[in-house]
Order: sequence, then structure tokens, then C-alpha cells
Amino acid sequence: MTAADTPQLPPVAPEVLAAAVESLTSRLRKKLDAAIEQYAGLPVAPAPDGAGVAVRCGEDAVVTLLPGPDGTVAEEGHAQCSCLLAPRCLHRAAVLGCCPIADPPAAAAGAEAATDDPAQACADAAPVAPAGPTAPAEPEQSDTVEPTPAQVQAAAGLWAAAAAVHAAGVPAAGAVPQAELLRAAHTARLADLHRAEAAALRVVRGLRGARARYSSHRTADLAAALRELLLTTALLRSGPTDRAVLGTARRAYKPGGALRVHGVCREPVLTATGYGGVVTHLVTEDGRWLSVADIKPGGPARARGAGTAPVSVGAAALDHAQLSRGGLLISGATVSADGRLGSGRGVRANPAAGLDWGSGPLAALFARPLAEAVSERLADGPLADPDRAEVLRRPVGCDLVVLGASGDSLLARELDRATGEAHGPLVRLVAANRHPDLAHTANLTRLAAHPGLRVRVLARVDPDRAATLRPLAVAPLSGAEATLRLPAEWQGRADLGYDLLQGAHFPAPDAAGACGPDVVAGPDPLGDSPLWRVRRLVELAVAGGRRAVAESARSGGARTDAAALRRTGFRTAGELSTALAAEADRRRRDVFGRLGDPSADRYAEQWLAAALHLTAAERELVRATWHTREAAAG
Repeated sequence: MTAADTPQLPPVAPEVLAAAVESLTSRLRKKLDAAIEQYAGLPVAPAPDGAGVAVRCGEDAVVTLLPGPDGTVAEEGHAQCSCLLAPRCLHRAAVLGCCPIADPPAAAAGAEAATDDPAQACADAAPVAPAGPTAPAEPEQSDTVEPTPAQVQAAAGLWAAAAAVHAAGVPAAGAVPQAELLRAAHTARLADLHRAEAAALRVVRGLRGARARYSSHRTADLAAALRELLLTTALLRSGPTDRAVLGTARRAYKPGGALRVHGVCREPVLTATGYGGVVTHLVTEDGRWLSVADIKPGGPARARGAGTAPVSVGAAALDHAQLSRGGLLISGATVSADGRLGSGRGVRANPAAGLDWGSGPLAALFARPLAEAVSERLADGPLADPDRAEVLRRPVGCDLVVLGASGDSLLARELDRATGEAHGPLVRLVAANRHPDLAHTANLTRLAAHPGLRVRVLARVDPDRAATLRPLAVAPLSGAEATLRLPAEWQGRADLGYDLLQGAHFPAPDAAGACGPDVVAGPDPLGDSPLWRVRRLVELAVAGGRRAVAESARSGGARTDAAALRRTGFRTAGELSTALAAEADRRRRDVFGRLGDPSADRYAEQWLAAALHLTAAERELVRATWHTREAAAG
């Protein structure tokens, strides 16, 4: 049996895992984390009857998982153990604790039509709605809603569970606190609080990654998920709030009528949660962004192979490579709110001739100044729903001149379309995906080796780095001698995740000409700002819990950081850091003078205030880097 054929543990519904943990006695709960760590290394075998998988936990204990039609352990009866204590046994709960957390049912139903954001490859989806003029129009809804008592109660329970996990920190946030958070998330879903539920699932996955020391884990990502969860539940508990705070269970497809779409590029998708595939980006005649995705469970081989897989829109006889350079004529189209094309039975599609990036609606992608397009992408603040950031994920087009390499980045400047001269801030280009089995890094290295090269670039804005783009595709710049020479079959563009640039695709060394003195990246306005002190404290609170922040306060580190922040003009950041450290070290006493348990709510509120201010301040610094002019240094 090959590695690809080895059975894997199926995903488990949050409520099933929570119920399994809740059924354990207090003695067994203390052993649960150690059991999960032990069972994670056990082999997974097919069940004896061929249905599901089995894990042998001991001589007399075999746990059998029988997932439903959607491949998820969605009911308590889907997990069985042969020991005498079943179903309230440690074996069953530990094996379920090793399973990945399943997405909500509405999201899982649309996994094949996954989102065009690689970090959200398992995002919500819905069955395609039938097209036609009889589709009922949705009534207009107010942007402000009053949460129901059930929603307020569910939000309060989710806040309490999140505050407890936050105060404990990663080392103490084991399977039992995670199960309490999953139970609260399930209650939130029943109350139609889908944004809060999604944030809670991201927190649990982040805690699992941190405790398992996955190489893909980033404390910053876990902090962002926890910030989103605490913010959402706090807004829901406080009274009338924006409708976006509630979230939606699914992204329903609506009739789109007749469409003509033009392929722009294709992007490989490879996620840490075990999904791989491709997203092909399209543009309509009126300039709207659409996409077609093929994302399923799999690894790098799945991502590479999907680049030439057939397109599942109507009966169009073309693959993703052809669509990215061609087009489609669609009748009866269905489109989701985030621009995904549906593939229902009423959809008809026929191949159409493609356009190069310099004609038709594709030319408009490169007509705006880069700083203006970036400002539009970065307009959302920290209150924006991360699952609905379609504008931020929308690519931008620009003409650049390559200046050289700096570490993992390619340095470039924007070209003025009227004069052809380089201007504006120094732009950093980093690989959209660093996986060695994808072509992004190799292509970026080859581009950086040709200073003076002029290229047309389609990229996604990196909102967390100063003046940084993540390029998806490149094309020759019309009228420039020092530009790419691509093969005719590539039809004037190269998808950086799939098409590997070779030496013959570049101009001769003397054609590029001089691009001025050697350019260095210089200081990073974001990385070198004093806000790293706040970032360190915020992430320390997540990684180490309340006790770690309290120790920092007692050692004087928090006071030193706050003083440095005030001296450099970040007074609010300094005050919030001081308040967070003071609250972490605060212990209450009862009427007899005995120490009591500290308030997890007040500590969570102080941390949330500091995290929100940090997010907003860093976003403003990133915006500012796109409007500064950096002088080249020799």
C-alpha cells in the first residue's frame, strides 16, 4: 500500500468531539492530552468490514470511525470502541481528538467549489441555486441588527470559553478547554452566529497546531483568530451591531444571466489543512472578478495536477490551463457573493477566444496607479470579517522594473506609463507560496537575477508587510526591449505557480541596460517600528497565557517597553501595554484577605484592546509605505 493509499482519520464534527470529552470522568479527562499525543502516532487501518477506518489502541480496544456520506464523523454513533467502558471511554475520545475538525455542514457541502483564497480553502459554500427569471428577489435588509436573547446567550458562552483559553495560554489549552470552546461554537451555530463559530474553529485548529509544533503554525495567526473571536462575541453581547458580525451560514449562488468571461491567470492552492488544487481567475466584460476553483483533499501533487484538470462549468471542453488564457461564453450563470462561478445543471458554457493583458477589460486591470489600487484593497479595518475579504484578495496589476534581490524578496519599482521612468516606493515581491514543489520561488529567483527587466505583473497585496506584493503571473511589457520572451503557446503570460521560466525567456544581458546604482531594501518601516514591542506582548499572552504576561510585568520588561513606546510617540500603544501587564498581574482578595481567581473577562478585554490597536496601527503603517518615495542607496 502506497502512502497515497494509506487511510487517514476523517474529520469530526465539533459537537461530536465535544460530547465525547464531556462524557469522560474527571480522572479520564486528566489523561486525555497524553492519550491524544500517544494515539496520534498509531497506524490507521481500514475497518474489518471495509466501511470506515480503525485504530487499535490496545489489545482489547479498537476504535472504529464510520463517517457519513460526506466523509465526516457527524454523529456520536459514527465513532465506536470495543472496550467495556465505551462509549464513555478514553480511547474513543482520544482518537476523535486526533481527527481534524470538520467545517460546518454548509461549508463541507461545497468543498469542491472552494474559495479563491488559499488560506480559506475550506470556506463556506452552498448548493447552486437554480437560474431563471422566477428566482425570488431578496428583500433589502438593514445593516444594523439587534441580537436575539438566544444569540446574546450563545455569544456570552463563547466569550467565556474563549477568555478561559486565552488566560490559560497554549500550554494549558489542552483537549478539555478546546472541547468547551467547540461546544460553545456549536451553540453559536445553532443561534446563527456563523462568523463567531468560524473564528472559534480557527482558534481550536491554531491551538492544535501550536501544541503539536507544526512547522506551518504561526503564533500571529492564532492571535489573529483569537482577536476575531473575542471581538465578534464582544460586539454581539453589547447590543445592536452590524449585520456582518452575525455572518452567514452559506454563500448562496444567485442567477448571473449570460456572461462572457476572460481568463487572467491560474493559481495553485496548497493549504496546511490538507487541501490542494487550483483557482483560475477571470474577469467579465464590465471588469468584475470571478473565479473557478478545483480544490479537494490532497497535497502538492494534487495542486500541480489540478492546473491541467478539466473545468467544471457547464460542459466546457477545456482545462484550467486553457481557461486561464482563454475565455467562456456562459448562459444561465450562477455566481456567489464572492465571485465564484457555479456549476449547476442549468449552466451552459462554451469556450471563447482569450485576450492578452493589453486589450479589452484586461487592460483596465493595469490602468490605475499601483498606490491607488492598493489603497482600495487595504481600506478595511480590524472590524472586517476575515472570511469576507474579497476586495483584499482581489489581485492588482502593475508595470515594474526589476532592481535586484534582497533576501527572500525581489526589489522593484513601478513604471510611469507616460514616461516609462521608475517612480514611487520600493516594492518588494515575495513568493505567493514557498512550497518547493511549486514554481513560485524558482521563478522569482530567476526574475531577480535580471536587474533592469521590465515586466507586467499581476499580484496580490500582502496586508501584513510593508509595500509587498505576492505575484501570481507575469507578462512581457509591450514596447520594451528589456522584457520577457515567452513561448507562443503561453499566449503572452506566465503563471508563476505552474510555468517555469527558463534562460531563453529572458533578454540578453546587455539588453536590460543599466538600472542605476545597486539598490538595497533599507529599513522596514513596519518591522523596525517600536510596535514590535506590542506585538511581542500580544503574542506572549497567546503563547504563554496570563502567567507569562504577569511574569513580564514583574520583571520590568513591560514597563521598559511602555516607556520606549511613549518616547517614540506611540503613547496609546504604551498605555494599552501597561494596562494589559497590570491586569495580568492583578489578583483579587475576598473579604478575609484570601487570594481569589483573577477575572478572565477583564484580562481578555485589555488584551483585545491592545490587539485591535496593534492591528489598526500596523495597517496604517503598511498603507503609508505605499505612498512614500524611498531614495535608492548605493
